[in-house]
Amino acid sequence: MRRLFCTLAIAAALVLAGSAASVDGLKIHSASAGKGQTTLVFVHGWTCDSTSWAAQVPVLAKKYRVITLDLPGHGQSGSPADGKFSMDLFARAVESVREEARVDKIVLVGHSMGAPVIRQYARLYPQHVIALVAVDGPLDMRNFGQPQRGGAAFAPPPVTGPDGLKNRETMIRSMFTPHTPQPLQQQILTMMLKAPEATAGGAMSAMFDPALRKADVAPAPAYAIYAGTAQMPKAEDMKQALPRYEATQIAGTGHFVMMEKPDEFNQLLTAFVEKVSGRNRTQE
Repeated sequence: MRRLFCTLAIAAALVLAGSAASVDGLKIHSASAGKGQTTLVFVHGWTCDSTSWAAQVPVLAKKYRVITLDLPGHGQSGSPADGKFSMDLFARAVESVREEARVDKIVLVGHSMGAPVIRQYARLYPQHVIALVAVDGPLDMRNFGQPQRGGAAFAPPPVTGPDGLKNRETMIRSMFTPHTPQPLQQQILTMMLKAPEATAGGAMSAMFDPALRKADVAPAPAYAIYAGTAQMPKAEDMKQALPRYEATQIAGTGHFVMMEKPDEFNQLLTAFVEKVSGRNRTQE
């Protein structure tokens, strides 16, 4: 009986420790796996959650410490009562998880909206950044949403109101290709459409905040893994804001690269992490 009581007490302590991360009073859900010298923090995209990385965690945790989290308003994390979302809020949520994990330097991996989240994190907490990895998302926001070659500026469809859910579904379906397996399409649709309307609208507005279009420089190594459907930017343009930028593309994939071709994605990410983590250990 005493042993059972001790076991329950330890389990309770672990649950409490797991829920310690918070930002502005909001509980931030996170999970950690692996015990490697290098820590990877995975940040999901708009209206997604940490399950986006299910094909990465067990594989990469064999070599690294792997941390996933749900951003405010997403998954199992709390949502701001005032409905106000921002890249600063998301970045500070990542920082709360890093602090809870008691790790100093991290490699940040961000999918879609997660890319500007980790870029904002690098602005606020550069001392903790080993490298940035964007997964089919924009690290350089200087021209995000702006007119290209005389065309009109891009504006997302309304994601709130009477047609909000329908517009969200249409937009999500546009992220797939004919090769995206139907079960995976359904999994992604279910994940993204269950996000509250306030999250969909607030996070979208945060991503299109003009304040993000800064012309500052991120000195950390930056790696972009693009979907096969993406139009890759010119490296020389990217290096104005990200001087240590490199990129690759995974053919035959839609927006959810890491879920559609996880083996290839994991190999590319591992090769990059090995390069930058080895360099980081040499500098310490």
